[in-house]
Amino acid sequence: MTDRPQHEPVLLRRVLDLFDPAIADRDAVLVDATLGLGGHTDALLSAYPRLTVVGLDRDPNALALSRDRLSRHGDRAHLVHTVYDGLPDALSDLGLSRVDGVLFDLGVSSMQLDVADRGFAYARDAPLDMRMDQTTGLTAADVLNTYTAGDLTRVLRDYGEERFASRIARAVITERDREPFTTSARLVELLYAAVPAAGRRTGGHPAKRTFQALRIEVNAELDVLRRAIPAALTALRVGGRIVVEAYQSLEDRIVKRALAELATSTTPPGLPVELPGHGPQVRLLTRGAEVADDQEIEHNPRAQSVRLRAAERIREAS
Repeated sequence: MTDRPQHEPVLLRRVLDLFDPAIADRDAVLVDATLGLGGHTDALLSAYPRLTVVGLDRDPNALALSRDRLSRHGDRAHLVHTVYDGLPDALSDLGLSRVDGVLFDLGVSSMQLDVADRGFAYARDAPLDMRMDQTTGLTAADVLNTYTAGDLTRVLRDYGEERFASRIARAVITERDREPFTTSARLVELLYAAVPAAGRRTGGHPAKRTFQALRIEVNAELDVLRRAIPAALTALRVGGRIVVEAYQSLEDRIVKRALAELATSTTPPGLPVELPGHGPQVRLLTRGAEVADDQEIEHNPRAQSVRLRAAERIREAS
């Protein structure tokens, strides 16, 4: 890792292909709800000269870097400092009621992983921050130093799917009474000691699940996502498309359910015809979740865990 942010857009060609029918050869508007360092947006604006992108990000540092990167596209890029469930307000402020596409590239961004002092990575010692927006909210250190054993267990179990959640929580309580947690190295050391040797042989690094759980808790990622996906689907015009890249099962499950709900008819079973206004609102564009091939994973290791889902709006809500 380096202190210089890097970004390689995941499944870029597939993302462009999925959006193409909705935005090609027309004046179109697309929301990049997780702008990051702007890799997907830069490629979209370059490929579609009549496209305008509204880029959302909660991280002021990412917005500043993206603004420089996207400046060559002029007023076709509108960048907004907001969490992605703020999509409706962002569009309203720009006088937009419907859009042609929405992209979510979920999880921690390349910049947040690569810049050591953000505290997202467990591979090197850093302050336990993990806030995507460092101007507000609790840090990971605050969670570790103030949550009860029960709340810590819940966070690690529900957000990290950690089998040893209660054991880790008890160890954290014991250690913080001796000295509060401030940096990641001490937490990683505790996790090596708390996770049994047999448990360390599978599932990757013993800190992986705990760091994921703390990041999700600090940034309320799943709660935000549960609000953001329906809001994005509501904003789509008929013929508009949503593409979501998720990197862990908790996110992907939320996306899958939200899309499946609108892709299902609400006509009562047994009726011979579809009731007006009860048909599916979206058409699924992927069969299950698509994954990266071996070639992309070799070129961009962060693509290894991606799960891509997409849908097209086929009618307005009743």
